[in-house]
Amino acid sequence: MTDTLETATGPVATARRTNRRTVSPLARAGAALRLLGTLAILFFVMFPILWLTLTAFKPDREVFSTSVLFSPSLDNFRAIIGGQNDLIGPMWNSIIVAVVTTVIAVPLSMLAAYGFSRYKFPGAKPILLGIVATQFIPGVAIALPFLTMYRDLGLLDTHLALIVTNLAIVVPYNTWLLKGFVDSLPLEIEEAGRLDGCGQLTLLWRVITPLAAPGIFVAVVFSFLLAWNEFLFPTFLARSNAITLPVSLMTLDQPDGVLWGQMAAAGLLVMVPMIVLATLVRKHFAQGMTLGAVK
Repeated sequence: MTDTLETATGPVATARRTNRRTVSPLARAGAALRLLGTLAILFFVMFPILWLTLTAFKPDREVFSTSVLFSPSLDNFRAIIGGQNDLIGPMWNSIIVAVVTTVIAVPLSMLAAYGFSRYKFPGAKPILLGIVATQFIPGVAIALPFLTMYRDLGLLDTHLALIVTNLAIVVPYNTWLLKGFVDSLPLEIEEAGRLDGCGQLTLLWRVITPLAAPGIFVAVVFSFLLAWNEFLFPTFLARSNAITLPVSLMTLDQPDGVLWGQMAAAGLLVMVPMIVLATLVRKHFAQGMTLGAVK
């Protein structure tokens, strides 16, 4: 009992109490500033999304009101889904273009990344640098050449034109991204696979692809995100048959004014697939954004 009391009142207990009291005012002020900064960033990020959601469910008479208390209505969604400003067609066009772009871009990028990583051939580094350099070209600078080419080929206002254009943008970035993952994989794994009788394609499919899965998830998200949100090229290359959902938002700017409620509802339709996709792959995405940079 005496030992316990001595421990409780001895030097150790005194040091602990001292440590609790020695939090300086400067440290507390720094913690408070960090908290305020975090809340401010969260507010500026989330407030537009929150206001967009509220506007999407407001009746027309409440659209310009700043009140957050109102009777929710689905009129805006009815107007853009089977209503007077139906956007079902553009939405399907966006789905087709984004899905096909992703399905084609990721395997092509993986093959190219594996080739640059594992095979040495003349001009490999300049070619890879040239591929990466294409990402620095402004989209508006290549929109006119694409427009001229597709017009001559009779491919204007088609899904194929949008898919090929998206591939020209997505594949270079994905190739550079996935090469970092393949570089980080030890060659001994492939040698063991070859000893077990794996051919080159089997080795790539059964050994390399599972190990590079985090990077592939990042490539999938990037490919779908870019194709789904692309606005510039569909504006130039699509007229009516292949118009996508982001471009169709312009149809809600009518002579008598912008239909803000319907535009907000359409904006939610654009955002929902991205939110769902990000929720499903968030762990793999975070791992993929960091793992490829470590060798």
